Amino acid sequence: MSVFALLIMTGFACSQVHAEDQAQVHAQKQTEPKLLIVGDSISAGFGIPVEEQWPLLLEQKLRDRFPQLTVVVAAISGDTTSGGRSRLPALLERHKPDVTLLALGGNDALRGTPLSLVRNNLTAMIEATQESGSEVVLAGMQIPPNYGPAYTEGFRTLYIELSGSYNTGLVPFLLEGVATVDGMMQDDGIHPTTEAQPTLADNVAPEVIKLITPQTTPAE
Repeated sequence: MSVFALLIMTGFACSQVHAEDQAQVHAQKQTEPKLLIVGDSISAGFGIPVEEQWPLLLEQKLRDRFPQLTVVVAAISGDTTSGGRSRLPALLERHKPDVTLLALGGNDALRGTPLSLVRNNLTAMIEATQESGSEVVLAGMQIPPNYGPAYTEGFRTLYIELSGSYNTGLVPFLLEGVATVDGMMQDDGIHPTTEAQPTLADNVAPEVIKLITPQTTPAE
């Protein structure tokens, strides 16, 4: 056998092994999906017992459908889109999530952060997440009208516009069914109560399911 033929066969064998390794990794991702939640105090469960926080309830809810699902909560109280942007690359590298929920912006709005900066930070986070191979779910926030109609409306639509531009999953308002409902917000008017946690999980679940399902459905 010529050296040339041997090299061809060796290269083919290596390519076949590489393809098999990739298939194994893909199969593992199909059966063991991972959701990364990058958020602030609402996702960190401020004032809520750990076992009743909505990310854990979401994991329990989704495991009925995806038994090997893992939810990683990377939420820090007081975090902003700038903080999330700076720590996101390391989180993506470490956890390699299939789906990433970006649930930031509320603290930016409370501080009156320019919408252009919030947009730039969220855009960078979406792009970095998609480039890593993870799907994105964007969790929108809304603020009271006393911030002025231009800022309030601009902040609300920011998430919708970015989701449309980057074809991400979207939870238009994470606190839907919570923010204006009696007993669902703590006395500070910012953080949801324990009673609100199942609603938050329900708000997020459909978008996560839509993005995990194509990766976990066996090929025919």
